[in-house]
Amino acid sequence: MENKVTLIATATMGLEALVGREVKALGYENVNMENGKVEFTAPLDAIPRANLWIRTADRIKVKAASFKAVTFEELFEQTKSVPWEKFLPEDAEFPVTGRSVKSKLYSVPDCQSIVKKAIVERLKQSYHTDWFQETGALFKIEVAIHKDTAVLSIDSSGDGLHKRGYRPLHNKAPLKETLAAAMVQLTNWHPDRPFRDPFCGSGTIPIEAALIGQNIAPGFNREFVSEEWPWIPVQLWDRAREEVEDKANYDQPLDIQGSDIDHKMVELAEENAMEAGLYGAVSFKQMQVTDFTAQKDYGCLVSNPPYGERLGDKEVVEALYKELGTTLRPLDTWSVYVLTSNEKFESLFGKKATKKRKLYNGNIKTDYYQYWGKRPPRNR
Repeated sequence: MENKVTLIATATMGLEALVGREVKALGYENVNMENGKVEFTAPLDAIPRANLWIRTADRIKVKAASFKAVTFEELFEQTKSVPWEKFLPEDAEFPVTGRSVKSKLYSVPDCQSIVKKAIVERLKQSYHTDWFQETGALFKIEVAIHKDTAVLSIDSSGDGLHKRGYRPLHNKAPLKETLAAAMVQLTNWHPDRPFRDPFCGSGTIPIEAALIGQNIAPGFNREFVSEEWPWIPVQLWDRAREEVEDKANYDQPLDIQGSDIDHKMVELAEENAMEAGLYGAVSFKQMQVTDFTAQKDYGCLVSNPPYGERLGDKEVVEALYKELGTTLRPLDTWSVYVLTSNEKFESLFGKKATKKRKLYNGNIKTDYYQYWGKRPPRNR
């Protein structure tokens, strides 16, 4: 295997710039951002490091090939010409998934079948055998065709990167950890300032804020499918995990609190924080939003309140937004960030946002309303 690999960090629409920023922060250059993905070339140790550290990407994939294909024959021959023996050991399990957008080869099942056959033919020549048991490590291959350009990649993450390992249980409409981390990164919050979420649910936003505040890698508490790949030396994973431990700042004091009107959600959030190893770094309490007060100035409030998507909930939620605006109005030094799909939020909240950003919460198109508070005085 070469010392360099081309990686694709897939991203939810609207988060590509954040993912690109994280890739660059890891020290990798030649970063190319496109819709839904960030591509970069890096040393082999970028596979463990990117999986462990990147907070806002969905998956890290290894790019095997890219080529034009307008016929099934072209797809077969181009796939077969890829040196799959460099990626797949003889006992590899290699299912093929696929998608096709605006391409002549629009039948995804046919594309998957052809790619699988082409890989098998290549491996027959390389390993001099006609049968593959597929009992070894998992190499999930994807053929993605867009405007007649096929990209073949291998998923190195396994479970999506939003599965940090601290949230075995969640509420009915969970916010993905990757989006929660993005919401925190899009604020002006610093670890020395107070942080609040008055609609915390299962605690995802406060927990992600605490991980960011103490520089704890989001993947520290889980495993990745590429840990079983024989061409990634175990030492690279060991070194990457040592880096995670060395860079964590567990002594950073934090003032992070989540609250929710539902005591069951508060209990669940506390359990999730314990699972994430954040005992004492983040706290939760049962409270309705009208009781919210702030003992400190220059704090940051980040929340994902109910949207009122169901007809019967709309009036209740809109009244809630009005109460939120009334409650927060006196706190002019606080910055407020709210994610919602309700297009009337600004008028209900009673104030026009300083900035608004389009984001997707799953399949729901939302806006991230940003209200910047007064700047703290500079220390002389």
